[in-house]
Amino acid sequence: MGVVPPLIDVTQEIPALSCFRTTCADTHGTNCAGNPSQVDHPSHMSPKPFVKWAGGKRQLLQDLLQRLPSSFQSYHEPFVGGGALFFALQEKRMLDDKLVRLTDINGELINAYQIVRDRVETLISLLSTFPNDSDFFYEIRALNPSNLDPIQRAARFVYLNKTCFNGLFRENSKGQFNVPFGRYKQVQICAPNDLRAASFALRKVAVEVASFDDIEHDCAAGDFVYCDPPYAPQSRTASFTKYHGSGFTEREQERLADWVCRLGLRGVHVLVSNSAVPLTLRLYRDLHIEKVLARRAINSRGDRRGPIHELLVAAGPLAIQLSESQRKR
Repeated sequence: MGVVPPLIDVTQEIPALSCFRTTCADTHGTNCAGNPSQVDHPSHMSPKPFVKWAGGKRQLLQDLLQRLPSSFQSYHEPFVGGGALFFALQEKRMLDDKLVRLTDINGELINAYQIVRDRVETLISLLSTFPNDSDFFYEIRALNPSNLDPIQRAARFVYLNKTCFNGLFRENSKGQFNVPFGRYKQVQICAPNDLRAASFALRKVAVEVASFDDIEHDCAAGDFVYCDPPYAPQSRTASFTKYHGSGFTEREQERLADWVCRLGLRGVHVLVSNSAVPLTLRLYRDLHIEKVLARRAINSRGDRRGPIHELLVAAGPLAIQLSESQRKR
């Protein structure tokens, strides 16, 4: 990542956003929020997702960890989202000395990852000034990210993620974030040590804006690719796939399934999570499929959040490994 440009003084137009003024430098021992000189070294802390993400995989981690390749070369995650599996693999030291590439088409998400990796102390300093306040939320939401520098964009993204309804990231057709204020009485907008642990885990990790198509030729035989795309909806009213202005349509699901099959034929270990619906059962019928139970948390009605079947699909050598393991049970 290049040199971050000087902060844009948006406070001239919106006085309430004076918190965007920050002079904290990215140096160890600086007296920023949380005072890094007085906390454990990040290598001693367990890394975990620093954003909430619809369909996040923390609840499925044990199922995923039980279905990893016995060995692999590089690691690719083309729908990184909250990155639950990546952080779990880092905690278990399973990515040591491996090339790791995290990608997503959501430019705001990727910018946040890059800033957490490269400028975490400045981000902490800025986020620590943000209040859990409805008026402030809507002023921040109304800002055009293209008018902000990368650190401001990351702070805006994390703040909206922590304080919006259900932690959703949803954009309208114009690419504008449109989730309302969450009205939570207690919310941790800035968790300094969690951010530092995530920053440490992201060292030497390539983080880029890219679609799954873009990384196809970088995935070699023996590599491991984990795909956690926007899920195929359970019904016409249950779709939360608009994480980007262009959405993730049924045609995209079909293209992804074809892509997974191509990688598998080239000897790439591929693991995919998706909803267990007729569409996905049809698309992945020729691959190794297992159903697992997961709890869906994204619903406006709490009584409709509960256990539901999801699919774990494997392609390539991983499919053979899991099929043989299943036969031995």
